[in-house]
Amino acid sequence: MLRNRAQILAGWLPLVVWAVAVHAQTPAARDEPPFSVTHYDVQLEPRLESRTMTGAVTLSVVVHRDDLETIALNRGRLEIDGVQENGRARAFVVDGNLVRITLPRERPDEKRRAGPVHRPETRTLTVTYHGAPSSGLVFNEEREQIYTVFSTSQWMPALDEPSARATLRLRLTMPRAWTAAASGREVSRRELPANTVVMEWEQQRPVPTYTFGFAAGAFTEATDRAAGTALRYLGRDFTESEMRRVFGESAQMIRFFEQRSGVPFPGDTYAQALVARTVGQEMAGLSIVSEDYGRAVIADPSAIGLIAHELAHQWWGNMVTCHAWTEFWLNEGFATYMAAAYREQRFGRDTYLNEIASMKARFEQVRARGNDRPLVFPNWDRPTADDRTIVYQKGAYVLHELRELLGDTTFWAGIRRHTTEHFGRSVTTEDFRAAMEQASGTDLGAFFDRWVYK
Repeated sequence: MLRNRAQILAGWLPLVVWAVAVHAQTPAARDEPPFSVTHYDVQLEPRLESRTMTGAVTLSVVVHRDDLETIALNRGRLEIDGVQENGRARAFVVDGNLVRITLPRERPDEKRRAGPVHRPETRTLTVTYHGAPSSGLVFNEEREQIYTVFSTSQWMPALDEPSARATLRLRLTMPRAWTAAASGREVSRRELPANTVVMEWEQQRPVPTYTFGFAAGAFTEATDRAAGTALRYLGRDFTESEMRRVFGESAQMIRFFEQRSGVPFPGDTYAQALVARTVGQEMAGLSIVSEDYGRAVIADPSAIGLIAHELAHQWWGNMVTCHAWTEFWLNEGFATYMAAAYREQRFGRDTYLNEIASMKARFEQVRARGNDRPLVFPNWDRPTADDRTIVYQKGAYVLHELRELLGDTTFWAGIRRHTTEHFGRSVTTEDFRAAMEQASGTDLGAFFDRWVYK
């Protein structure tokens, strides 16, 4: 059975890590922001022994308002060393988990006007930084591994909002004997002195910045293929045969999610890594699960729910993304439900119904404690374990109820409409409702009022 990542997060992952990705500049509506970042070019050198890192990120910043004087980026706990634009230093201040950068006008004699610019202006800023992250970047010296978890701004300055989509170029310096996987397509591996190597990846399809990431370490590797998708399995102290036993159903899962979504897998490579410890983490073209979980799947091949959950995020979460963290159920409720749906077609209806019953029981326990909440949260600044149960288990259970109401054919037609129409975009619950109403020809206002908003 899928172990609830949200439940584990309450105890294992410090709450501040989750909150960092949540509270900063969450938009209330889909109005055009004053600025956006369309591309990040990152050079990163993490050091395992000292648990420190240095980095530089060059950002393509598109300015949408003529009167914009500063931009704010999330920085986690990173120390900002400097900011430059066209070789000129730019003033900045550190404000909590933000770094605020002054943007002087390119022509100082021009006056700023209120309102949007006639033509959006792109400016290129380079931020140099260093740090010793206590979260967001995991250093495990015993297992010789470094890998990312929530949130991206703990290892590179970035915009954390889920609606902030961008492309990525990542160059990672690491020991020459290591193997790594990261968001995007691997484009080069260049050997350096001192027994090190620089690996480079390019993520050419815009994705939310929280899906940027990598896993690097003393891994062995196995490969497979699913139609047009190359599959990579990474682990330490696992044989190639054992890694295929852990991840061997990935090709079938991809085919299932492609059929249910109506959209091919969004990339040509998907990597999965077994790391020292994690509750499970999805990234663009990559996911990580723990070594203990991998051993559990070897012992019980039906325990593949977490693998399916993280893979489902490549569609629902990474590509069709909640517009704001207040509608996080559109990511996690969907991935939780899709994992159950995969197990249904793989192991039968009874397995699915047992999983749904477990979700309902979890949700009922929260309601009995008086902690039930709408799926669309008024805020998501400090989510509790019960709040996460609402987003994951209640969210998935609501999708089950909607399927029961509409019937299989109409429900899955609505899921395909929702996914294909919004692929590569951020969405709200109302977008989802509209897709399901168009597919069913039914007014679902009463259903959404009961299950989602109240």
